[in-house]
Amino acid sequence: MPDQPEPPASNRFKAEMPQIPGIGTPGEGGSAKGGPWLIAGGFLAVLLALLIGSRLLSKPRRTEAVPAPAAQIDVPTDVSSPVPDLPVPVATESNPVIARVGDLARSWDSMQFTLRNRATGENLPALLIRLPGPAAGQPRGYWALVMKEAYGSCQLEYVRDLAKLRSDYGYRAASHPMLGNPCSRTVYDPLKYATLPGNVLARGAIVQGSDLRPPLGIEVRMQGRDIQAIRME
Repeated sequence: MPDQPEPPASNRFKAEMPQIPGIGTPGEGGSAKGGPWLIAGGFLAVLLALLIGSRLLSKPRRTEAVPAPAAQIDVPTDVSSPVPDLPVPVATESNPVIARVGDLARSWDSMQFTLRNRATGENLPALLIRLPGPAAGQPRGYWALVMKEAYGSCQLEYVRDLAKLRSDYGYRAASHPMLGNPCSRTVYDPLKYATLPGNVLARGAIVQGSDLRPPLGIEVRMQGRDIQAIRME
């Protein structure tokens, strides 16, 4: 086979240019298809995309305002809570005042107090009752008594509910509040007197029951507008 002629020295070491789709190699038609304008356009597009992206990233995001939770207001469900009782006054020899005129504004109003027994130093539960009638500024307008049976340890109770007098005590003749002894079911009438030995009158006559006598009374004295509990009978 005849030897092929060697290519000229100028073409022997010439590397082939890589082919890019859509772009011709140099030497074909004198220049690459599109030329430098296509390269410059691509560069500008990339630069514009980078610029827009940096603007979007650096722009602070707008957040929706979240409303604060409404304050919780505790509404009391029990509207019938009782008002705390005032301190119970203690009647002593040096300070016998237990109330003032007007504290018991209506007939059959009452208030508790404590009587210090001068002889024994014992504190006795007591009650002051406003009696019916206009004489509220006079001692006879009130009845003070020891809320404990005279010869025993049972506590008496002031019953203003006439239905309770009928149901608990079986006493049906009451037309006004009464005193009662729940231990013996004895009923005392504040508007009636009983005659004790020595021809002594005691308020709170027994109208039902087996107790030996009315409750122990407490002497009441008026000093100006002060109501004083002086001594137990």
